[in-house]
Amino acid sequence: MGYTSRAIAARWPGVVVGTTRDGRDGTLRFDDDAAVGPALAAATHVLSSVPPDADGDPVLSRYGDRLGGKWHGYLSSTGVYGDAGGAWVDESAPIAGRRANRNAADAAWLALGARVFRLPGIYGPGRSPLDRVREGAAHRVDVEGQVFSRVHVHDIADAVVRAATAPAGAYNIADDVPAAQNDVVAHAAALLGMAPPPFVRLDTLSAPARAFYAENRRVANGKAKRVLGWSPRYRDYRAGLLALSATTSPTAASAAPPPASGDQR
Repeated sequence: MGYTSRAIAARWPGVVVGTTRDGRDGTLRFDDDAAVGPALAAATHVLSSVPPDADGDPVLSRYGDRLGGKWHGYLSSTGVYGDAGGAWVDESAPIAGRRANRNAADAAWLALGARVFRLPGIYGPGRSPLDRVREGAAHRVDVEGQVFSRVHVHDIADAVVRAATAPAGAYNIADDVPAAQNDVVAHAAALLGMAPPPFVRLDTLSAPARAFYAENRRVANGKAKRVLGWSPRYRDYRAGLLALSATTSPTAASAAPPPASGDQR
């Protein structure tokens, strides 16, 4: 029950039972077989958002023998396509991502008959370029010609709900307009009335971040539109960030006055 799964659960038309590592907030602890087993037995639909680890897919390893006869969904990544040199990729593109365990998990869920949702960069309330710019954690990277796809978390939730009766297979869930991350960050700053963050050199980033910027692709979403009857509500980052900025309170120009009484409730 992470960020994206919670958004899906809020839209799902039925009872949802979720897991976390520690069983917080009314969820089941993932490794509590005595609790998770009966929940799986009673479930009609099973959605996994658990990423693979060094040993493979934790859900399939631990509970794979209890998933028969159900609808299966899996939140994967468009990273399975690897670098496409800026070209468009659809679900027929070869799997050549840099993370072998993610590639293997994607293939394993497809072999199980799952609806595999391949997701690009995810943003939404509380987790967007607006938040990073506001917190001073955003930057622009001095790399020309780099393009990424992204998707609003609420559009992911809509797609997964629509797939409840859809055929098995892979589905790219992305918005309509891939764009350079630098443009997205600069637009977020403009919406906040702030100066765009500075450029940084690629070689100053962490190894995972450098690997991220080594890939360049545009993710096509035509299959999801045709088969699921889905279309992103936020078709590009401008629409998504504008909607998020409209729900964000502006920063106060001065401190609020002290309360009238220490006993005020």
